[in-house]
Amino acid sequence: MKKRLFIAVVAALLGGNCVMQAQNEEEIIVTDNDGKEEAIDVPEAMNFEVDSLLNLYYSKTYLQPDNDCNLKDENRTYPKEVYMERLKRLPNVMEMPYNDIVQKFIDRYTGRLRHSVSYMLGASNFYTPIFEEALEAYGLPLELKYLPVIESALNPLATSRVGAAGLWQFMVATGKQYGLEVNSLVDERRDPIKSSYAAAQYLRDLYKIFGDWSLVIAAYNCGPENINKAIHRAGGEADYWKIYPYLPKETRGYVPAFIAANYVMNYYCEHNICPMRTQLPAKTDTIIVSRDVHLRQIAEVCGVDIDELRTLNPQYRRDVVNGGNKPSVIRMPATMTNTFIANEDSIYNYKTETLFTRRSLVEVDNSSSVGGSRKSSASKKNYSRKRKRTRVKRVTIRKGDTLSEIAERNHTTVRKLRQLNGIKGNNIRAGKKIRVR
Repeated sequence: MKKRLFIAVVAALLGGNCVMQAQNEEEIIVTDNDGKEEAIDVPEAMNFEVDSLLNLYYSKTYLQPDNDCNLKDENRTYPKEVYMERLKRLPNVMEMPYNDIVQKFIDRYTGRLRHSVSYMLGASNFYTPIFEEALEAYGLPLELKYLPVIESALNPLATSRVGAAGLWQFMVATGKQYGLEVNSLVDERRDPIKSSYAAAQYLRDLYKIFGDWSLVIAAYNCGPENINKAIHRAGGEADYWKIYPYLPKETRGYVPAFIAANYVMNYYCEHNICPMRTQLPAKTDTIIVSRDVHLRQIAEVCGVDIDELRTLNPQYRRDVVNGGNKPSVIRMPATMTNTFIANEDSIYNYKTETLFTRRSLVEVDNSSSVGGSRKSSASKKNYSRKRKRTRVKRVTIRKGDTLSEIAERNHTTVRKLRQLNGIKGNNIRAGKKIRVR
């Protein structure tokens, strides 16, 4: 027999309050018309610990409890007619009906998850403008901006049990289908801007298939194939609430959770939920690099917090920007872009041997191979001498050349050029020869 979930809310985390989690939070128990109990899976993001959300860089730096908010930290409940009327008043295109399942999810958000809602209300100031811009670009209902609330709890670093990642929780295959690059160094599913436009395009394509926003939301969760199967099993009924019994367990709770998220993000005040106070970050700007660079090189040469750079560029999985593969964008505080440009050579050459350890050329040690005769040994010595004789290379400095340009053309570094030629600064003269190896 399934255990009913219970809510335990006690003091001390946000503004002196803390949420103690119930032992089983992954299900909500509902009762059907025949009195039979059914367990519905809740979206994974509804189980995130609030303290993990508050440890994100943006949370620690730009969010804080609103100590001027005098609302009691306790949930207020209302007759179901009140919830129905409030949902009806939302300025939405999408259908937001009320039923007992929706009520269960509203109770979860306004009860056990009320402090997570406080965080999301504050964090929405970072992300909602991005979501709205992407949705507008594809002509989609703006209430879809609350989809990441149930997908990721507005955690850009969220990764699900099955490998979905980012604010919009793209799987690898779907992300790549919509132009998001995913490899060992880059995961654009974590890029708030690129993933938002990819999500808007995906949602638009799903609407072209189903023509019903509730089915679109469900398909976003479990895939269009599962929705088509459920429609077929329901005798062709293209209505979410008619195909509901034939959906996966988590998808049964997905649309109700989305409706509840729309409700709580608009009517939080009626439930005594105080949004966290938001201080918006300083303006940012972007630069494009065509060489590999490590975020730590930028941070330490330009004096930027490495965690801030990581937060602004969450798509770079190992702090390495692979500009040598293709021109790559780096976002940084607007005040730092000129600093980067002025120190570009120094940045690229800072701790390169420590931060970039992959070798581009290796020699095989054949000293212990079979047949190591004197003749073979002499041949190796002759090869070694020949190699040393041909290794030195000089090029003529062109008009307007810089050390970094010469280094890039000849696959070396500014530091090596200075060492080989006894150059202390950056002054070089056109027409003179310079040793490059």
